[in-house]
Amino acid sequence: MKYYFAPLEGITNYIFRKIHSIYFPGLDKYFAPFISPNQSKKVMTKEMRDLLPENNEGIYLVPQILTASGGDFVATARKLSSLGYEEVNLNLGCPSGTVVAKNKGSGLLAFPEAVERLLDEIFSRLDMKISVKTRLGMTEGDEFYRLLEIYNQYPMEELIIHPRVREDFYKNNPRTEYFEYAVLESKNPLCYNGNLYTKEDIEKLRKRFPDVERLMCGRGLLTDPGFIWQIQNGGSEVQVCQRIMDFHNTLYQAYREYMSGERNVLFKMKEIWFYMISYFPGNEKAMKKIKKAQRLADYEAAVREVFSFK
Repeated sequence: MKYYFAPLEGITNYIFRKIHSIYFPGLDKYFAPFISPNQSKKVMTKEMRDLLPENNEGIYLVPQILTASGGDFVATARKLSSLGYEEVNLNLGCPSGTVVAKNKGSGLLAFPEAVERLLDEIFSRLDMKISVKTRLGMTEGDEFYRLLEIYNQYPMEELIIHPRVREDFYKNNPRTEYFEYAVLESKNPLCYNGNLYTKEDIEKLRKRFPDVERLMCGRGLLTDPGFIWQIQNGGSEVQVCQRIMDFHNTLYQAYREYMSGERNVLFKMKEIWFYMISYFPGNEKAMKKIKKAQRLADYEAAVREVFSFK
């Protein structure tokens, strides 16, 4: 079984990825938060810094590109190839309103012909491994039937399916009946993504789809950064909890060294706790203290309260 870490903009940057891989080794791929080339086909310096090979040593990183332009995708992919990347990912899954309004991400799925033209240009002009991350469609799951016909025309490294439509965002249960259809009909290797939070979730999915050997986890790994490591290594709950504490402390220190100003560090750590607090049930009061913290000293006191409770 191969396990991937899905990207989350603003959180899973190279500092996060590097430290996570130290405390919880064993993931097969990390996917970087998407980069969105503009009309001049340039990528922001901040985005490229996140992808520099020297900032991602020791992990297999897949850059993700968000665009509706084949030319922009090709130009960006070639720049990434010059950095040593052999694989890139096309984002056809992002449900963000600002993205969809530009007919990018899952917004492009409403226009199957545009998806086909985009893939035609990408696969005809690039000699790289290309994977695609997709949702089922914009509003109805049945949109996926036509999309899969299109995807089957191209030799993808893998097709990563989040079986929700754009209008679902991250609500409602994944529409796994459409993933089942893909298992039967896809000509490309499949990866499942969506609502994998626990060992039990993965066992249930593997029982239903025993031939699927690639799983992508995002919010599940942000909630419990060590749950895949625990599956692979059989560590106890105490061991995982200790690693999460050490992971947090190292990440916090790294951000203090990297970022200027307490406010920026606090914002970054609060983003992480939005997910990770679910690993520490019964800590609602401490989480409120984390949210309200305006100084690092207050934040540290609240975090100690959470960890001592566990």
